[in-house]
Amino acid sequence: MTSVPEFSFSHMGMFVTDAARMEDFYTRVLGFAVTDRGMLGSTSLVFLSRDPKEHHQIVLASGRPPAAGFNTVNQISFRMADFAGLREMHRRLQAEAVKELAPVSHGNALSVYFKDPEGNRIELFIDTPWYVQQPVRIAMDMSLSDADLWRWAESEARKLPGFKPAEEWSSAFTRNLSRKLRQPQ
Repeated sequence: MTSVPEFSFSHMGMFVTDAARMEDFYTRVLGFAVTDRGMLGSTSLVFLSRDPKEHHQIVLASGRPPAAGFNTVNQISFRMADFAGLREMHRRLQAEAVKELAPVSHGNALSVYFKDPEGNRIELFIDTPWYVQQPVRIAMDMSLSDADLWRWAESEARKLPGFKPAEEWSSAFTRNLSRKLRQPQ
């Protein structure tokens, strides 16, 4: 049996009942900045970060019912050390027959989503060198060769709004975040 590929914790998503109130709290009180927002189906998403190297550290997702007992965690995300590790984990997850195994491109990341044995959504991903406006979710064919998959991913990303090199997005975000943190509250 091969060893488990290297990865690290990256970000989390949580379901919310009042996205505007939560956005205000996380931006005004905790100093996060909105990096993107949009709809994915009927779910409204707000992406937040305090780190110019991280497009998002928290994702606020609409859809939390007011009833107690609902799991507010939308997903737990882990950044893979490399694409080979993402491929290996995809292979392992197929062999494990996990539920809802879904490889996708977000334009700025290539991800593999799945449910753990108790139904919690997990994301394993690698960053791409591009930025595109979020949210984006395009089904990805992991049977393609590495070269073909990367060509496909770049081609798809170039079609999306806001396409630019990730470094360009990060520099602009750094300037905006610095201005925001210098403003009196």
